[in-house]
Amino acid sequence: MIKGNNGWVPSVPLRIAVRGRGLDAMALLLTERGTVRGDADVVFHGAPAHPAGAVRLTEGDAATGTSWLEVGLPTVEAQIARVLVVGSTERGAMRDVDGLAVEAYAPDGGSVARYEVTDGAGETAMVLAELYRRDGGWKFRAVGQGWASGLAGLATDHGVDVAQEAPAVAPVAAAQTPPPATPYGTGSAPAPSPAPSFAPPPPPVPAPAPEPAPGFGPPPAAPYAPGFAAPPPPAPQSPPGYGPPPGAYAPPTYGPPTSTPPGYGPPGHLPPPPQAAPSFGPPATGPAPGAVPGPFPAQVPWSYGPVFAPHVLTGRHNDVISVPGLPPGPVVVQLEVEGDGYTGLYVLDHRNKEAEDGDLVSSTEEDFRGRMLATVPANGNLRLRLEAEGPWRVEVAPLASALVLTEAEVPHQGPDVLLHTGGTADLVIDYRGDDALFVNLYELRGHHDHTTLPEMEDVVCETGSRRETVPLPAGPLVVQVESADGPWSARLRPL
Repeated sequence: MIKGNNGWVPSVPLRIAVRGRGLDAMALLLTERGTVRGDADVVFHGAPAHPAGAVRLTEGDAATGTSWLEVGLPTVEAQIARVLVVGSTERGAMRDVDGLAVEAYAPDGGSVARYEVTDGAGETAMVLAELYRRDGGWKFRAVGQGWASGLAGLATDHGVDVAQEAPAVAPVAAAQTPPPATPYGTGSAPAPSPAPSFAPPPPPVPAPAPEPAPGFGPPPAAPYAPGFAAPPPPAPQSPPGYGPPPGAYAPPTYGPPTSTPPGYGPPGHLPPPPQAAPSFGPPATGPAPGAVPGPFPAQVPWSYGPVFAPHVLTGRHNDVISVPGLPPGPVVVQLEVEGDGYTGLYVLDHRNKEAEDGDLVSSTEEDFRGRMLATVPANGNLRLRLEAEGPWRVEVAPLASALVLTEAEVPHQGPDVLLHTGGTADLVIDYRGDDALFVNLYELRGHHDHTTLPEMEDVVCETGSRRETVPLPAGPLVVQVESADGPWSARLRPL
């Protein structure tokens, strides 16, 4: 497998080989919430057997640098949705680990999944792979994502209570400030520190039931950042695409139009940048205050996040892009690259290193095109590192510029950002690519901090051509097609 791939494994007891000299192996048992229920759901050298008996860490082979995890898939408790296979180092970083790999074996000794990690960097802890439930069975995913904050940060982000003082169990980890909880972040790590100790495992307790979502009324009256005007009355939805067709955009109303910077490659390679902000969807009537929307109420205007004039930059080959003066909060980053070869796009943090959750694009698609979610930091300066083999164009636009979902089937290519503003519905996605399809949801009801997005919900993680139907709660919410190396279409289906 390569990073991001997944495949079915038999629902039998598996032996997981975690390979790498100087690597400590462990497992985290997670609920649907993406967190452990307690410290008992952490299997490591200090607690090598899970209380339920389904996961065990056995003695490894120091000569070959192999540790073994035994995972009895048929006996994993029903409350457990995922089993993470984690590796960490006490000396050096992941890039220094020789032969870093993870492989799953069936009881007959046959290999059922194998992933060699080839892109380890300065991190000292990494989720190597995961086993997760799907349609009554189990799948194996090659993850290979590291934590710059080390094992303490990885554990904390998954709900583990990392003990600050436990001299009888293990050395105390150096104090760290963990980054915001974001699954599978990447980035360079600080100097390695001793592995954290964990509090004594209490008996597992069920995860609390989620609170019912509040009713959705009209959007807030004044959600826009200071100094930015609200959008004009919405015009009919413009068609999708990555170069603006004639007439698709409304007259400029909240900032001067952007112009094409000089130095962009040969004429005609890519469409010119838009001269004004796009329309935000069909005219709205909106539900009455306090009303509960039906399956398909009239579309309402998008009102989450700041509004500003789009910023467009162009160039060739690898570069570092800086877009200053933006209001903090989530934005849409549209990227177009002409030619073949590898395309990568990463958000840089305040240290000018790749942010933990900043991996926006990693693709080998020819003539890459896509829209991605990024968050502008409090200082208003969005910094991006771009890897590209040919001419490129980057546009940073408000979240409100994304396409609003309707019952009409709309074709897409590559990753994208979609908005749902109506009531409960099903989202039908017809994917015709060969590689991974990852789809995430951000439910915005009750989330009033417009400088951030709420916790992400992973709803699709599959490989190959397929049709997926995703139940959507009432809007407003963001649908992020995080990875889609191929054509696809999306539409809403009435309940």
